[in-house]
Amino acid sequence: MLQRIPKKSDKLFNCSKNNKSAAVCLAHQRKKIALKLGNPRIAKIHFHLIRHWKATMEYHKTQNIIQVQRLLGHKSILNTQIYVNLEQAIFEANDEYEVKVASTIEEACKLVEAGFQYVTEMDGKKLFSKRK
Repeated sequence: MLQRIPKKSDKLFNCSKNNKSAAVCLAHQRKKIALKLGNPRIAKIHFHLIRHWKATMEYHKTQNIIQVQRLLGHKSILNTQIYVNLEQAIFEANDEYEVKVASTIEEACKLVEAGFQYVTEMDGKKLFSKRK
C-alpha cells in the first residue's frame, strides 16, 4: 500500500513544505487513501501498528523470541510474548515449509546461507527446512 502513494520526493512522507511531522503526514495520507478506497479501517493504521506487524513477522520468520525482544528493545520477555501469541493466532494452520536435501558440505553451506535450518540426517543425506 505504501508503494502506491504518489511520490513527489525521495521521502515516504514529504512534509517539508509545511514543516509537519511524519505522524501528521501519515494521518493525512491514511485519510485520503481510506476515502479513495472506501475502507475506513485504513484510517486506523498508525506507526505502532506497523511496529506490531514487523515484530510478528520477524517472530514468524525466525521463531526466535530473543531476537524479537532485542529488535523491539523490550526489557522483559513477557512484553515480547504478545507477538508469539499473535503469530500463533495468525499462522495457526498456515505452517508450510520448504525442504531441501544436501549431499555435500558445499550444498549444506549454501542452504544454511539461504536461511535453511538443519533438521535430520537420512540415508547419509542431510535434510534442511525453512518456512515459506
